[in-house]
Amino acid sequence: MLYRYRTQGVCSQEMLIELSDDKKILRSLKIVGGCPGNTLGLAKLVENMPVDEVIARLEGIRCGNKPTSCPDQLARALKAILAEK
Repeated sequence: MLYRYRTQGVCSQEMLIELSDDKKILRSLKIVGGCPGNTLGLAKLVENMPVDEVIARLEGIRCGNKPTSCPDQLARALKAILAEK
């Protein structure tokens, strides 16, 4: 299943998140905008990782003085997706 998440408070504009049908595995991630090396690296690191593990590792990470970051935005996106019925 493919999900589109509009980021807030970071340089990237959106995330395209592909999850397994049961929403347990993050199959792929594409981040639009932001720092290319960091966003590509983040996408490769979380590929085929359990969604719960991605959230646990990335939630709360900050970027400089910002209250969020691209990794934190991914965790927020995944939590929102899991909360959908």
